[in-house]
Amino acid sequence: MSRSQDQTEQLSLLAGSHLPKPTNGPTAELLQTFPNCYPNRNYIIHIEFPEFTSLCPVTGQPDFASICVDYIADKVCVESKSFKYYMFAFREHHSFMETTTNTILDDLVTALDPYWCRVQGLFVPRGGTTIHVFAEHLKAVPFKKQREIRRSVREYLLTRMARP
Repeated sequence: MSRSQDQTEQLSLLAGSHLPKPTNGPTAELLQTFPNCYPNRNYIIHIEFPEFTSLCPVTGQPDFASICVDYIADKVCVESKSFKYYMFAFREHHSFMETTTNTILDDLVTALDPYWCRVQGLFVPRGGTTIHVFAEHLKAVPFKKQREIRRSVREYLLTRMARP
């Protein structure tokens, strides 16, 4: 059996088959990371969470969404089970859709310090109104690196738009 170069010792959520219920709502501390094995390559990680729910802070009614995250990692990547656990923490959390999307971005930036990150909150229509929220972060880096990141993001987005 061969082993990858991935460092997994610090990933405590992977050991159990059941996730504990988050008790303090969504926080960046719920997001576990592992070292990026390719820090010199501008590759984009895409995560979709189509079963997102949170609660309206006024009515308490559920908001359903697909949350899409794209990012270019610097030193670390988010571990997917901890990301799912983090998303579950919103289920009993009262927050507007705009705040929720920006909170997810802020927490990912805190946990990952990525070169670039975009969070899309694609919320299911409620009351005849569709709301989609897009929040983005670009790390302050030297101009040459920032130009490389912007080129990678532009090419990625053009490729995604060209898909049927």
